[in-house]
Amino acid sequence: MKTRTLGGTMARHRRTWAALTAAAAATALALTGCADEESTPQNPVGSAASAAESAASRAGEAVESATAEVQQRFDDITGGVDVKKDVTLGKPTTDRDGRAAVEVTVRNTAGSAKSFAVQVTYNDQGGNFLDTVVVTVNDVPAGETRSGTARSNRDLSGNVKTEVSRALRY
Repeated sequence: MKTRTLGGTMARHRRTWAALTAAAAATALALTGCADEESTPQNPVGSAASAAESAASRAGEAVESATAEVQQRFDDITGGVDVKKDVTLGKPTTDRDGRAAVEVTVRNTAGSAKSFAVQVTYNDQGGNFLDTVVVTVNDVPAGETRSGTARSNRDLSGNVKTEVSRALRY
């Protein structure tokens, strides 16, 4: 799995997501003929573009909020050790609320009980960023495994893929 940082890669994914959302919304509105008083025969998508921009802005804000929350959670951890290799993910599913969910299993190879913070990133089939969350698995005894569930921040449609972006044992 490829590690993604919250810097340039995440920013690129936010721009890609916003652009895709705007394009999809504009296309859908144009194809369904949704237009209001601002639309003219010369510009049948008049307000559709505005609606698409608004939708893209909301999607971008949600992604930025999730990304900021993840960063804050990792910033609060002191003395953490990178243990990405000790984390496995199950198969992504959709829970009853429509959110993507995946089981996160951690293995504690330390000599004492430790807690884990795991960043899970959700991507579409094309590898485009959809969402990111942190799941915490607390007080895992030495030499044992424990699991938690990572749930997306919002509904994700389509075939969602997950990856461990970061994992710290502390």
